[in-house]
Amino acid sequence: MRFPRGDLTKHKEVCPVIATINILGKKWHIAIVHFLLDKPRGFNEFKRNLGAISSKTLSKCLKEMVEQGIVKRKVHSSPIRVEYSLTQKGEDLRELENVLRRWGEKWLLH
Repeated sequence: MRFPRGDLTKHKEVCPVIATINILGKKWHIAIVHFLLDKPRGFNEFKRNLGAISSKTLSKCLKEMVEQGIVKRKVHSSPIRVEYSLTQKGEDLRELENVLRRWGEKWLLH
């Protein structure tokens, strides 16, 4: 089903593309999904891989993505550590990541 074009914010409640962009279009969200597609990660792994992100911003992004049901947070007791992984909803973004990779390879790596 196609939704009317024009004022995109007017249709964000009914347009799944705009609703998805509102969630995944936030800075760092796609990068977080990208790193979680391989395996679960700890907070410090994100910091090492993402580099420029502050701890405060990373915490906020992970919290938002947990609340949205994209990322799962698991606390391990021995030793105490927190691990993040993708939920099924997050795993379903693998196809989107593949499309973004192909587009980047075609248009950005020349």
